[in-house]
Amino acid sequence: MEQPNLSYITSMSGGDKAFEEKLIGIIKIEFPEEKKVYYHNLEAKNYKLTAENVHKLKHKISILGLEKSYHVAVDYENNLIDGITNGRIEFESILQNMTDFLETL
Repeated sequence: MEQPNLSYITSMSGGDKAFEEKLIGIIKIEFPEEKKVYYHNLEAKNYKLTAENVHKLKHKISILGLEKSYHVAVDYENNLIDGITNGRIEFESILQNMTDFLETL
């Protein structure tokens, strides 16, 4: 499985460590809440809202350098819009991978 990294954040910052730390801090605050809302809406079978949650989470997937995972999220989001949960297992393993990575920072 593809591993999260800080390459995109580093390239965006131009070497500004304070900027990098601030962005990582924002992700560490927002990600767990967005993940919680995703699971809540999925459990409620509100697939339209779940698709919106996946859409928001895609941006963090991208920021953490997960290019292939981003495409998995796009497919899953489209499936949810159609009321189908195909791709759920792969998407949730991406979320776990991101959680594990963020806990190491």
